[in-house]
Amino acid sequence: MPNTDNWQGDVRRDRRGAAPSAVRSDTGPARGTGTPAPGPGLPPPGSRPPRTAPDARPVVDDSLAETVRGPRHGEPLAARVARGLRRIVSSSAAREVAEITRTAEQLQQPVTTGRQIAVTSIRGGAGKSTVAALLGTTYAHYRQDPVLLVEADPALGSLPLRLGARSLRWTAGDMAHIVEPQMSLLDVTGYLVQLPGNAWLLPGSQGRIGTMLDARAYERVMVSLRRYFGVTVVDCETLPAEVARVALSASQARVLTAPATPEGVTSAHNVLEWIQALPRRVIDGTVVVLTEQTPRAGIDLDKAVQKLASTGASVQVLPYDRHLAAGGAIRTELLALPTRQAATRIAADVFQLSQKHR
Repeated sequence: MPNTDNWQGDVRRDRRGAAPSAVRSDTGPARGTGTPAPGPGLPPPGSRPPRTAPDARPVVDDSLAETVRGPRHGEPLAARVARGLRRIVSSSAAREVAEITRTAEQLQQPVTTGRQIAVTSIRGGAGKSTVAALLGTTYAHYRQDPVLLVEADPALGSLPLRLGARSLRWTAGDMAHIVEPQMSLLDVTGYLVQLPGNAWLLPGSQGRIGTMLDARAYERVMVSLRRYFGVTVVDCETLPAEVARVALSASQARVLTAPATPEGVTSAHNVLEWIQALPRRVIDGTVVVLTEQTPRAGIDLDKAVQKLASTGASVQVLPYDRHLAAGGAIRTELLALPTRQAATRIAADVFQLSQKHR
C-alpha cells in the first residue's frame, strides 16, 4: 500500500505535467507533452477498447433548456440583509471564522488511499443527488487531491444536471472495459467530465432509459479508480438495488438521505434498523441527512434527530433552500448561508467517519 507522500506526490506530478499544454478533448483522453496520445475516441495503448466509442449527448436538450428560468438565491434579500446586520452588532462573525477554520482542517486531512463515500436513499425525491453534488463540490473546494463523483444510478439520474455538466460521453459501464492498471491520472481523466475546481464526473448513463450498470462492472470501476482520487462520492441507486448494496458495503462512509417528513423519518429509521444487523462498522460509518424540502418542516426536527441517532448513526439536517428546491445546476454562490454551512458540516462529518474505517 503506498504511503501518503508517494501517493499524493504521484497525483501532483501527473497534474503538473498536464497543466502547461494539456488539451482536453470530448472524444478521448487529454493530450499532454509526453507519450503521444491515442487518436480521437480511442483508449490508451495496451488497454482494452470499449465496444463502441459513444457520441457525446447534451445533458439538457436545447429545446428543453429554453424552459428553465434563471436561478434564484437560496434565501430572500430581506433575510440576507437582516443576517448581515445581526453579524455587525454581535460577535457571531468571529465564531463563524473559527468554525470554518476547524472544519477546513478536518476536510484537508491527508489520506493514504482514496476514500469512497456512498450516498443513497430509500425512495426517490429524497435529495440524494443534491447531497452527493454538495459533498463532491465541498471536497473539491477544500482538498488539493483530485475528487471524483460517480453516478451509479443510471436510471435517468440527475447528478450531471445538478453539477452543471453540459454533455456526456463515456459512462461507468464504458469505463469498466477501459480502465487498466498502467493508466495514468491523465489517461483516466480524459474519459471523465471535468467540473469546476479539482473535480471530475463519471456519469451512469447518457440519459437513456434502460441503461444498466451491474454490480461486477461497478466493482471493477471503483477498485481501479480508487488510487487516482483522494475522495470519491458515489450517487447510488435507491435501496435495496444490488449496486447500492455493493456500494454501501465497499465504502468507507455511507450517507442515507431522507426527506424531513414523517414518512421520510420512518423509512430512514427502518433502514437504520436493518443496517444495525450488519457489522458494527457499517452503522458507525453512516450519516443520515434529513433534507428540508419546504420552508417549514412537518416534524419536530430535534426529536427526529434524537430518534435516528439512537441507532448509532450520525444525523445531520440540510435546511430548506430556494435555490436547491428549484432544481437545475447548483451554484454555490447562490446557496443560503445556512445551507453552505450545513453542507460543509455534513462533508466534514462524513469524511471524518471515512478516515476511521479502512
